[in-house]
Amino acid sequence: MSPQLYEFHLPLSPEELLKSGGVNQYVVQEVLSVRHLPAQLKAFQNAFRAQGPLAMLEHFDTIYSILHHFRSIDPGLKEDTLEFLIKVVSRHSQELPAILDDTTLSLSDRNAHLNALKMNCYALIRLLESFETMTSQTSLTDLDLGGKGKKARTKAAQGSNWEEERQPILQLLTQLLQLDIRHLWNHSVIEEEFVSLVTGCCYRLLENPTISHQKNRPVREAITHLLGVALTRYNHMLSATVKIIQMLQHFEHLAPVLVAAVSLWATDYGMKSIVGEIVREIGQKCPQELSRDPSGAKGFAAFLTELAERVPAILMSSMCILVDHLDGESYMMRNAVLAAMAEMVLQVLNGDQLEEAARDTRDQFLDTLQAHGHDVNSFVRSRVLQLFTRIVQQKALPLTRFQAVVALAVGRLADKSVLVCKNAIQLLASFLANNPFSCKLSDTDLAGPLQKETQKLQEMRAHRRRTAAASAVLDPEEEWEAMLPELKSTLQQLLKLPQEEEEISEQITNSENPEEVKGRIHQLLAKASYKQAIILTREATSHFQESEPFSHIDPEESEETRFLNLLGIIFKGQAASTQEKTKSAENMVSGQTVCKDKSNMSEPEKSRENDELVKQEMLVQYLQDAYSFSQKITMAIGIISKMMYENTTTVVQEIIEFFVMVFQFGVPQALFGVRRMLPLIWSKEPGVREAVLNAYRQLYLNPQGDSARAKTQALIQNLSLLLLDASAGTIQCLEEIICEFVQKGELKPAVTQLLWERATEKVPCSPLERCSSVMLLGMMARGKPEIVGSNLDTLVSIGLNEKFPQDYRLAQQVCLAIANISDRRKPSLGKRHLPFRLPQEHRLFERLQETVTKGFIHPDPLWIPFKEVAVTLIYQLAEGPEVLCAQILHSCAKQALEKLGERSTTQEDPKETPPMLPTFLLMNLLSLAGDVALQQLIHLEQAVSGELCRRRVLREEQEHKTKDPKEKNTSSETTMEEELGLVGVTADDTEAELMRGICEMELLDGKQTLAAFVPLLLKVCNNPGLYSNPDLSAAASLALGKFCMISATFCDSQLRLLFTMLEKSSLPTVRSNLMVATGDLAIRFPNLVDPWTPHLYARLRDPAPQVRKTAGLVMTHLILKDMVKVKGQVSEMAVLLIDPEPQIAALAKNFFNELSHKGNAIYNLLPDIISRLSDPEGGVEEEPFHTIMRQLLSYITKDKQTESLVEKLCQRFRTARTERQHRDLAYCVSQLPLTERGLRKMLDSFDCFGDKLSDESIFSAFLSVASKLRRGAKPEGKAIIDEFEQKLRACHTRGLDGIEELENGQGLSQRAPSARKQPTVSRHQPLASAASDSDFVTPEPRRTTRRHPNTQQRVAKKKCKVVFSSDESSEEELSAEMTEDETPKKMTPIRRASTRRHKS
Repeated sequence: MSPQLYEFHLPLSPEELLKSGGVNQYVVQEVLSVRHLPAQLKAFQNAFRAQGPLAMLEHFDTIYSILHHFRSIDPGLKEDTLEFLIKVVSRHSQELPAILDDTTLSLSDRNAHLNALKMNCYALIRLLESFETMTSQTSLTDLDLGGKGKKARTKAAQGSNWEEERQPILQLLTQLLQLDIRHLWNHSVIEEEFVSLVTGCCYRLLENPTISHQKNRPVREAITHLLGVALTRYNHMLSATVKIIQMLQHFEHLAPVLVAAVSLWATDYGMKSIVGEIVREIGQKCPQELSRDPSGAKGFAAFLTELAERVPAILMSSMCILVDHLDGESYMMRNAVLAAMAEMVLQVLNGDQLEEAARDTRDQFLDTLQAHGHDVNSFVRSRVLQLFTRIVQQKALPLTRFQAVVALAVGRLADKSVLVCKNAIQLLASFLANNPFSCKLSDTDLAGPLQKETQKLQEMRAHRRRTAAASAVLDPEEEWEAMLPELKSTLQQLLKLPQEEEEISEQITNSENPEEVKGRIHQLLAKASYKQAIILTREATSHFQESEPFSHIDPEESEETRFLNLLGIIFKGQAASTQEKTKSAENMVSGQTVCKDKSNMSEPEKSRENDELVKQEMLVQYLQDAYSFSQKITMAIGIISKMMYENTTTVVQEIIEFFVMVFQFGVPQALFGVRRMLPLIWSKEPGVREAVLNAYRQLYLNPQGDSARAKTQALIQNLSLLLLDASAGTIQCLEEIICEFVQKGELKPAVTQLLWERATEKVPCSPLERCSSVMLLGMMARGKPEIVGSNLDTLVSIGLNEKFPQDYRLAQQVCLAIANISDRRKPSLGKRHLPFRLPQEHRLFERLQETVTKGFIHPDPLWIPFKEVAVTLIYQLAEGPEVLCAQILHSCAKQALEKLGERSTTQEDPKETPPMLPTFLLMNLLSLAGDVALQQLIHLEQAVSGELCRRRVLREEQEHKTKDPKEKNTSSETTMEEELGLVGVTADDTEAELMRGICEMELLDGKQTLAAFVPLLLKVCNNPGLYSNPDLSAAASLALGKFCMISATFCDSQLRLLFTMLEKSSLPTVRSNLMVATGDLAIRFPNLVDPWTPHLYARLRDPAPQVRKTAGLVMTHLILKDMVKVKGQVSEMAVLLIDPEPQIAALAKNFFNELSHKGNAIYNLLPDIISRLSDPEGGVEEEPFHTIMRQLLSYITKDKQTESLVEKLCQRFRTARTERQHRDLAYCVSQLPLTERGLRKMLDSFDCFGDKLSDESIFSAFLSVASKLRRGAKPEGKAIIDEFEQKLRACHTRGLDGIEELENGQGLSQRAPSARKQPTVSRHQPLASAASDSDFVTPEPRRTTRRHPNTQQRVAKKKCKVVFSSDESSEEELSAEMTEDETPKKMTPIRRASTRRHKS
């Protein structure tokens, strides 16, 4: 067939070219074999040189064959074909302009060029697609094989780097489409298939996931320009819209690529309408379908979000189409629409010069954003807060909305989603950073100016009203005309009603004259009290018939007219006279000449007054907004500070950054948050610890100042403020931070220099500032000991000088600072290093001895804490500290005896009562003895034991070096023991036993100094009536606890005294001190203290909050360290969850949080806790019980635990004695996270609680279980839930109908437990002893069987009853007074894993 006679039809698939179609349609004659292809391609190339692009008409079969065998031919041939086709199409595009302009072109030549164009484009595009397909497959293979050698494999498969060759092809096609090629077609209408062929290859290239990579940016731009030409010149809009929608649904990577393309078409190509078309298609998507197609929703959402960022103005006109998606189920679509609105507010609807319509649109968008701050989905709420953060940061939020959005952020702080909380904190931080009010936001600083300016505004308004009243000339006639319609209506209503006595509320007294009544009527009319005015007028006409104006009544007029005329005369006449009086008064004051000028003020003056008033109103509004903003920030600080220890790491980091910003803005309450974050320095999370360090670095290490000296002074001043009124815990945390800064070299030498200058008073400073400087030097010495070590004598002269009276606060801080120069680690950890000690003759110890002994005889309350630190320092640094402390004790005791002798000599009558030592001296002596006793114990067990261990290790090493090699292998047993490490363990035990023996046998025997103080100490403790001073009692009780720490024998003999004081002392301080002491004893001598454990638990219900808090802390440590048995008495800790003191409740919550990490501990304890807390005689009220159990049951998360608890609780219904216990058990069951298996367990035990369902609250509790399970139940599970609900309702109804039958049936079982009720000591007595376990005994099934020995079948039926540990405990009750017989004798060894025995 001649090339001029056929027509080339673009096929939908390559196979169509092999089939014979219509008349003159081109058909491929032969698919050449692979081996013939190189030669045929060569022939085609030769023909091209001769004929140009039209050579394709005769050699198309060759290209078709190459495409057909593409997978199997040589890569070189593929590359040659591609290069050749590019050359052909390029040549054709160069020749076409001349051909298209040739008016003499014949029809056959036009058809030939059209066929050649279609063939060339078809061949090039199909070859491009083949290369692209092969590249994609190679990429997938590379993912499987790994990345090594990926480039080499790609190049081997393709012959060259294909990624670089796509762009020239696309540019060539773009150049071709830019020609006016439509003239080659009949009627100049280009066929749709040709446009689809060219654009189709673009869409196929876009489907490749790598197209979004940065390296493919030129290809993306080429595709965009090619499609842009198709849109503008070839009517491709509809097809492009459909294709874009489809691609967004199926290819996640394409959203940003298509956004870039669409925004380019809308701006550079002027195709704004395509944005509307695409948005219309997205808007018409069904929200329900999108909720079922998350990938499609994600694609659309990403597309809309990014499109709004690029072309918000163009997109805004189509926003109404997208609004329906705000009510759809897909949260991603809601987020996208909201993000688009925010972008429009930021980029289009921003500024003060907006038109009214634009302002309304902005307000609508902001209203929508605020409304979705309460969206049901946490991701949407979080996104809204993020968007508002951007709006605030770019200052696009109108001032009128500040308060509302801040309130939204504060409200979201309580959100249960961590992400929402985090973004709410970020939004509040942005508000602070970009607030338009002030750089310092303090309530107190703003309240004063606000009040002052508000008062000024009120004065200006009052002055303006007076001026207006003076200048305004009110026309009585006009005023009368204004009130006439309403007055007439009121008069008509009154005339219709009969005259009754009740209506006459206005009466005329005998003393009133007509003028006074006229004045009253005028006032009533002026106040619009028309009804009272008419009634009074009616009274006046009858009362003053002969007086003016009430006598002028025309009988021919109607009653309504008469009244209106009379009222008009009274009002207008009275008003006229009032005006005359006002004018005359003004004339008298102003000299009768300036009245008119004053009433008619000049326009400039009026304008100036108005401007000033407007300015003042704006100022007051500004101050009011600033004050409200400051108050909301203060409220947020309170909420955020509570979140600091209850959230994830990221939220805690946000909170820390927030407080840094708040502190910088001068909010007074910020210091509370800055201090509260201090304990986070001990966090195990590195991110949190680093955030705290950064916060303090930012707040305190970069102060403002004109010079380096000024900055250093500001830094020290800021750190000193932190120490003001700081607790011991706060100081310890700050010490860790400063130590970290010193170790990293962030505190410059200038800081140390200035601190020494302040400490030595070279720089004038107050005593408090001097003390804080010494504290800071001590903290820095932790990180760099030479700071203090090199200036030891200076410090001694600062704080331990010879002047009197001594500043004991400064002396105490000096001792603490010096203590930091020694290694605080246990000496055994550094066995080869000689511990740092100073000789006894050192000036430090001389001054310490003298300061302690001199201060002993003076009643200074600061002497006791100083003395404690001084004794600790002596034992920490001195060689032979026991000698020094013995000397101090002897000296102080001698002074006390001398004082006693002085008192005895001053007594005239020897028969009088024996002389008494001053209370403070006795207190000082006992406190000193207690400190020495405790430090001597620590010295022996740490320093002496560690030194013995160090010397032993050195000796063994020396012996090992000198030992003959043959002797080393003499004993295989010795070698084995050494390998197992048993030799060292035995030696350590020997040293520990030696120290224990010294403590037991020597320290408190009659020959030692400490023993001399024991009788005096016991006498004071045993006679609280004689020694009633609170401070003395506290010191003596604490000293007794310290003495008990030394010896197990002495401790055992004094435990009864300790616990009696713990319970019977009327002083909360004594009880609190002894709680700490007994806690320490429980760790040191666990077997001795174990029988007294109930008395420790009893302090958890102490009436004093201070004691409860101490008891909570002590019991937390003991239980979590497995030092006491965890029994049902842990319910006392549970009661602290509802303590009125927030700190105690938080302590209890923290305890159970930690306990929940110890295996099944809470699960094992729960039955006993429930039993005790719901006990009618010793438990808690119903509502507090619910609060406690909600918290405790939240720790039950494992399905097996839940199922087991359900079974146990259901069985417990049978042994419960009261309806309250039944309700409590039902509530507990309803709070468990039940599963289908748990429901089956409940159904199996239905008989246990079925008869209790007549109670409405029990029925509701079980019904709530079913409703919770139904939410996520599978179809097969719903049948079981339905069965359970039916049984519940049936039992509930039966119980209501036949209540008497149920009472008769349950009477016997209810009476039996009540008959066995045991008398117990009330748990609500303030200082009663610990109640025994019998208070919480659940009636035991075995007791019932003893009463019915012959009913064996009944016993068999009751096997399902569960007996808890609290049922089996039978410890004796301990009365308030403990005699020798009542002292616990049973000693049970403590095992570390004591919780295991509770496992079920």
